Amino acid sequence: MPARRVSLPALDRRRFLAASGSTALVALAGGLAGTRAVRAQTLSTGAAEMIVVSDGHLVLPMGFAYPEAPADDLAALLAENAMPADALLPDCNVTLARIGDRLVIFDVGAGANFMPTAGKLADGLAAAGIDPADVTDVVFTHAHPDHLWGLTDDFDELVFANAQYRIGRAEWDFWSAPDALSKVPADRQTFVIGAQNRFAAIEDRVIFIDDGQEVLPGIEAVATPGHTPGHLSFMIQGAEPVLIVGDAISNAVISFARPDWPSGSDQDATLGARTRLALLDRLAGDRARAIGFHFPHPGAGHVERKDGGYRYVPV
Repeated sequence: MPARRVSLPALDRRRFLAASGSTALVALAGGLAGTRAVRAQTLSTGAAEMIVVSDGHLVLPMGFAYPEAPADDLAALLAENAMPADALLPDCNVTLARIGDRLVIFDVGAGANFMPTAGKLADGLAAAGIDPADVTDVVFTHAHPDHLWGLTDDFDELVFANAQYRIGRAEWDFWSAPDALSKVPADRQTFVIGAQNRFAAIEDRVIFIDDGQEVLPGIEAVATPGHTPGHLSFMIQGAEPVLIVGDAISNAVISFARPDWPSGSDQDATLGARTRLALLDRLAGDRARAIGFHFPHPGAGHVERKDGGYRYVPV
């Protein structure tokens, strides 16, 4: 799929849940930790073998996720799809691709310090029989905690010690800018600090990438901004191509049925909605498969048009 320009941010879990207006969810998040089984699943593009592993899941208060959605319409959509009314519990799907002699991982999960229900990537990799030392390339969609903070372990050592690291130039520049703290809400400033600390660990081996660039053989960067200023998705080519969506489309129900609704997790909600709508339209037209980081595990599916909106159809 050719790149189409149409072009998020994040806290430690106590501040995140408190700032989201639901401190009771601290206990909920702790209580839900470890309740989902470690899983891994594979699919193929014909040229690449894809392995999707779980990093656990998040607990997002509904007031944070969709603060501006019409209350009655949101409640009806949640009820129709048997979803909880108070919080979203999105899976975190980390995708790897074997292409020739390379083993590529897209994003690295949340690590141990973001939310107790996430940060399970080590277990997911072990379940899939993958040694982190064998990963040759780490490619980031964006620098939010649940995608970046798993970069280092408890000893501040790189988890993927033998890899090269690739990230969008615009994404790196945004989070590493001297005035980055002033560009995000106060309740997300730890996102900036966390990103800068982890960027420091890879600054001597990072490779910057841009929209439309062939990142690695058979992998093309697609600009999908709005969630964060430099958010990228990645098309893995083959007979049956797959788009690694990242968080450009974040919910397998709400983002499809009402892509126009602003998302509280998007830094630029207007641009995020415009990107989301254009991406859904293109995926539906092309019948390309997509893997969403926060879709129900393993996250791979098609997009279909339905009732003036869209719907997610799992593979």
